[in-house]
Amino acid sequence: MGHTSTSSEGLVKATREEMRDAKLPIAYRDSCANLLIPLNRCRVDTYYMPWKCEDERHSYEKCQYVEFKKRVAKMDELRASKDGARSN
Repeated sequence: MGHTSTSSEGLVKATREEMRDAKLPIAYRDSCANLLIPLNRCRVDTYYMPWKCEDERHSYEKCQYVEFKKRVAKMDELRASKDGARSN
C-alpha cells in the first residue's frame, strides 16, 4: 500500500500516506503532489516570502502545465474519434 510508483516523466509519485501526512487537500492530490509537498513545506519555513521557493514553485507549476496539456490532448483525441462532436 505504501509503495511508490513513477510518473511518465520519471518522477516518484507521492503516496497516499505522504499526502495525508502533508495535509494536502483532496483536490491537490494529483500526479504533481510530489512537488507540492516540498513547496508547501518551503513556504511555511520561509513565511510565504514571494522571492523564496522559486525553484520549487516553478517545478510545480510546470508539472501542472504539462498535466493540463495532456488533458487537452486527450480531449482532442476524443473529439476526433467522435468526428468533432462536442459533449456539451
